[in-house]
Amino acid sequence: MEGPKVVINNPADISVIVGYFAAVIGVGVWAMLRSNRGTVGGYFLAGRTMTWWPVGASLFASNIGSGHFVGLAGTGAASGIAVGGFEWNALFIVLLLGWLFVPVYLTAGVITMPQYLKKRFGGTRISLYLTVISLFLYIFTKISVDMFSGAVFIQQALGWNIYVAVITLLLITALYTITGGLAALMYTDTVQTFVIIAGAFVLTGFSFAEVGGYSALLAKYHAATPSNVSSMEPQRYNISPSCYTPRGDAFSLLRDATTGDLPWPGVLFGIAIVGGWYWCTDQVIVQRCLAARDLTHVKAGCIMCGYLKLLPMFLMVFPGMISRVLYPDEVGCVVPEVCKRVCGTAVGCSNIAYPKLVVSIMPNGLRGLMLAVMLAALMSSLASIFNSSSTLFTLDIWTRLRPQAAERELLIVGRVWVLIIVCVSICWIPVVQAAQSGQLFDYIQSVSSYLAPPIASVFFLAVFVKRVNEQGAFWGLIGGLLMGLCRMLPEFWFGSGSCVFPSTCPFLVCGVHYLHFAIILFFCTSVLVLVVSCCSRPIEDKHLHRLVFSLRHSKEERMDLDWEQEENGRRARREAEERRRASKDSAAEESCVARFCGGGGGSQAHEEAAPEKLPDVSEEPAWKHVVDANALIMMAAAVFMWGYYA
Repeated sequence: MEGPKVVINNPADISVIVGYFAAVIGVGVWAMLRSNRGTVGGYFLAGRTMTWWPVGASLFASNIGSGHFVGLAGTGAASGIAVGGFEWNALFIVLLLGWLFVPVYLTAGVITMPQYLKKRFGGTRISLYLTVISLFLYIFTKISVDMFSGAVFIQQALGWNIYVAVITLLLITALYTITGGLAALMYTDTVQTFVIIAGAFVLTGFSFAEVGGYSALLAKYHAATPSNVSSMEPQRYNISPSCYTPRGDAFSLLRDATTGDLPWPGVLFGIAIVGGWYWCTDQVIVQRCLAARDLTHVKAGCIMCGYLKLLPMFLMVFPGMISRVLYPDEVGCVVPEVCKRVCGTAVGCSNIAYPKLVVSIMPNGLRGLMLAVMLAALMSSLASIFNSSSTLFTLDIWTRLRPQAAERELLIVGRVWVLIIVCVSICWIPVVQAAQSGQLFDYIQSVSSYLAPPIASVFFLAVFVKRVNEQGAFWGLIGGLLMGLCRMLPEFWFGSGSCVFPSTCPFLVCGVHYLHFAIILFFCTSVLVLVVSCCSRPIEDKHLHRLVFSLRHSKEERMDLDWEQEENGRRARREAEERRRASKDSAAEESCVARFCGGGGGSQAHEEAAPEKLPDVSEEPAWKHVVDANALIMMAAAVFMWGYYA
């Protein structure tokens, strides 16, 4: 890593960073002391007591990782504002989450998404498939990308060794995830959200001042070309002007369907499908909503998150474009040898756009604040993924291996799993370093576009179409996975290429844009699910009360399709509990573990199968009208923004 290095070593910056970490750990400890972590519901769902503002802040903070700062700004620097469509599409999707999906999840009485599919379809193969693919996606798209982007930032700012930086961060994050559970996460998320937004606003102000305002950005961006554009090895490669000249449609959200880098059908529909999977069926997001006090608080939290999602365009994409205007030779470099010298990767340096701005134009003290912001974004999204993946592993895989596991054992297993993921993530760093794709955000979105649409399709049909059954859902998921892999594996084998060295992947396989592929994959999966379901026996209504949208208000008793498994598990836990009571010989060890892990004495929460208490999704009429009106106002704001920048 050569190039100008501004190492943060002045007292102002260091004191800001230390103060910031002290505040975050303080909030985590406070939440840990006042929340109920001794039960599975308390540790994994914050005791279902959250009000709307921590829910909204936590949804936003879980979503905005350091991958957004590095990825959105990098793609903005490389190709303009179209990448902001990923953020603004979410304004409509979070409303689907709060108004259509969460009411069904709440009435179903579930904690995890595989649990919902198990109740809806019966059997174990669908929920196991979803658990495994979710854990796979967490480690290889979310954790690895966030760690890589955090490392890019720390390398630019501190000159630290990448491993030292990431391991320190992972350990601090894992510490408060393990001890505090979801309540600690949601309160620290709330602190982080304010820090993230405040710091990003400050940097945006400095950036626009430096470039001369918005009109100056419009004028100067199209002229932001690097000074060195000639090939160092003309016999091996040539550099065409299109590789270093900013796009003519840089300030348009909706671009040509065939020649655009983000074509408009993909931006409108492809992003909506991947966003539907992420916002409405992903454990990290839904878990935050299920922790809310009631449905009105869920909806208000979704609206708050939607308003916050208006900001990344102005706080990340525009600063990325400004960075290219101010530092065209570094951020816009095109000659592979020069890029390798500037940022360590030959395909381009657009990923350093945001870190470059921070270390170059922020004054002392504020530079420390911005580093703290990046660490906040990194830690908050990592902590969310750690908590949610430990929930998935504990409640969907471990209880299958050991149905007799007592509550205390589940809490300990959840924490051990976090440590295992931390180790896997650290081992994955070299792979991420080697796979520095020119644009980080494209890597995340393309992997999601190949694997997520089948899951989105099955959830959508499960919630809204009663006729869909287990056979249809299972074969839809398997068919969709095979289609997605047929596109993903060749693309990784041949490489996604760069402008200077295009990929050699055959057009027939890789020629369709990944967002268009997501649309095709979603519809093919949906057709397969419906055809197989119609050719096999339907599920009777008595198994579907409060599991589908049309029956969400049903008061009739539901015969769960998975009741036999549940009953066997309860019986095994009761027997294990009785055996433990018979041999009370580890009281001291138990109380020590309990104090750290929050597992109180014994395990009454999993005791006798209590008669099902019908979940309450009623809302106070006055507040219901308030949140509905706010949803309409937010949709109007979103439509205006799309129209203005389209």
